[in-house]
Amino acid sequence: MRVCHIVPSLEERHGGPSRSVRALASAQAALGESVELLATREPGQASPDTRSDTAIVRTFPRVAPRWLSRSPQLRRHLLGAAIEVVHNHSLWLLPLHYAHEAAHRHVIPLVISPRGMLSGWAYHHRRWRKFLAELLVHPGAFAATTGWHATSPEEADDIRALGFKQPVCVSPNGVALPGARDLAAARAVWHEICPATKTRPVALFYSRFHRKKRLRELMALWLSAPRGDWLLLIVGVAEDYTAAELTAEVAAAGAAGRIVVVDGAGRPHPYAVASLFVLPSHSENFGLVIAEALAAGVSALVTDTTPWSGLASHGCGWCGPWESYGANLATALSTPPEELVAMGRRGREWAARDFSWARAAGLLNEFYRHLPR
Repeated sequence: MRVCHIVPSLEERHGGPSRSVRALASAQAALGESVELLATREPGQASPDTRSDTAIVRTFPRVAPRWLSRSPQLRRHLLGAAIEVVHNHSLWLLPLHYAHEAAHRHVIPLVISPRGMLSGWAYHHRRWRKFLAELLVHPGAFAATTGWHATSPEEADDIRALGFKQPVCVSPNGVALPGARDLAAARAVWHEICPATKTRPVALFYSRFHRKKRLRELMALWLSAPRGDWLLLIVGVAEDYTAAELTAEVAAAGAAGRIVVVDGAGRPHPYAVASLFVLPSHSENFGLVIAEALAAGVSALVTDTTPWSGLASHGCGWCGPWESYGANLATALSTPPEELVAMGRRGREWAARDFSWARAAGLLNEFYRHLPR
């Protein structure tokens, strides 16, 4: 089967889909499908290194208005491609319009992964912009969709709640389990970047610096009570805030010894120095960083607006409403270190069992084959 995936960007600053879609495409290709992944890039930006990709990866320059990921070259390539399924990841941008056009021209199924953009908080945030995008950027694409891809049952419920009747495939993201050598190498880098991680227990926030993640609320909560010797390490890529802005806020609060903020661009994942992973997000369709933390053997504390209620039943973390996040944080920080280690070990076992890329790819391949033509 000839499958074409489209994602607006493969740049690290655009978060989880930049990594997960690429991994999914390669996993499908490894199962024997003919898979191409298309994305846009900034003018003059070098194409990504594709030596480790099993799928064919192509990027095309954006033109104004670049914030819509407009790329006539991507559109031309897509309209001329010999494909049997087109699978678009994300909403509100022009690549979805290109995917809709291509599906119509080639008379093939169009599959959409909303990547959390139809979830409650995300869908209603700046709703007027999204209404205009539905009307003007990719008109008719939702109605023409043959099937949806959700990365959790909760995201499938969000799709259904908005009235969409097309088939939905629930296929969670996969995650690669880092080996001991990889973790040791990353740990050494982060010990150099933040020496306090050598001697203090670390609660790690690692995600985009976006208001959806409740980052500023987390900082205020952390400073609302004594946290013993614990350090809150905040790592991510700039979006609504920059590392410099957040560092200045920490300094202004007199909390330089309690919170450290680091720009994570171009640096290895920091899970290896963490004893606990924290993400109090307003909304996540999957939360790839949560799965990555578990895969690295780190227990997690998240909000129930992420699809990770299984943390408690699998004995590897806490998942509850934001209103109880402070109490859950106090519980997590008072958990004996050896128990946190055991929880992380159970989380890694869960990730290995249920969140492989081969499983995710296989579920989607089967879904494509059963879609109406």
